Amino acid sequence: MSGDSCLPQRHTHSASSSSTTSSSACPKTCSYRGAVGLGNKYVRINVGGSLFYATLQVLTRQNSMLKAMFSGQKEVFTDKDGWILIDRSGKHFGSVLCFLRDGTVALPKGRQAVQEVLAEAKYYDVQGLAELCQNTMQDNKELPMCVIPVVTSRKEEEKLIQSSTKPVVKLVYNRSNNKYSYTSNSDDNLLKNIELFDRLSLSFNGRVLFIKDVIGDEICCWSFYGQGRKLAEVCCTSIVYATEKKQTKVEFPEARIYEETLNTLLYETMPPPDTVLLEATRRSFTSCGSHSEEEDGGGGGGGGGGPGGAELRERVRRIHVKRYSTYDDRQLGH
Repeated sequence: MSGDSCLPQRHTHSASSSSTTSSSACPKTCSYRGAVGLGNKYVRINVGGSLFYATLQVLTRQNSMLKAMFSGQKEVFTDKDGWILIDRSGKHFGSVLCFLRDGTVALPKGRQAVQEVLAEAKYYDVQGLAELCQNTMQDNKELPMCVIPVVTSRKEEEKLIQSSTKPVVKLVYNRSNNKYSYTSNSDDNLLKNIELFDRLSLSFNGRVLFIKDVIGDEICCWSFYGQGRKLAEVCCTSIVYATEKKQTKVEFPEARIYEETLNTLLYETMPPPDTVLLEATRRSFTSCGSHSEEEDGGGGGGGGGGPGGAELRERVRRIHVKRYSTYDDRQLGH
């Protein structure tokens, strides 16, 4: 790798031409056009070991550090093969080039990755790309984060469950519990339970509180809570005997776990009713409104509830549903 700021230039014109002499001289901050043998069309760039090809038209399209480098305003360094060297990670340099070419780019998924692209945009002073990254992170700022608490005491667990306004799904897993030896596929089933817990937590994170528990004697056990009380439990371990030796069998009842998780959604805390909607649907009496005898409180008995009264009476529509029983609850002899 050469430490020179530009490659030697061949001067074939005579010194008598002042314009030629001034344009071919290598200043302290030399022009890129005199630094590489590929001409003015294509540029070879080595960014932290990642190699890129780009045109001068793209690199100088917007006011940026790259335009300063490849228009002669900023010093550039090359290696012995003529590659322009940039001492920077090349992980997201392709995104910078795509934005310079098209004016936009598909950003990677994940806030951390977008922050990395933003850092590169700021380094190369590509303002449009920096604004795109900032707007994307601003739009995704309110997305809920999937945070799984790991309880370390019974008191902490009870406090989380009682204070939660959402249903709770708790998984107890204790891989260090080797009180008895496992069966051949028990460890695989334990990992499947943990993977299912992670999938469920990502799917229902906004509606269910998921808790991991690593204390106690249980090896693998699911518990489901709604409105502060325990609804169901799925224990995935049992003791089996093989050749007069106790063994712990861990199962993976996937369908049952899915079913109980969906059942907990029935215990979600419903949002309060819309008071504006209730007010709009409430029946009020006016002096010019018609009313029936039933609405008038039984034919004039209630003076305050008549058309001229100030009292507002709500009407309730009652629906009677006949309930069928699976057994005959009538007494004998009737």
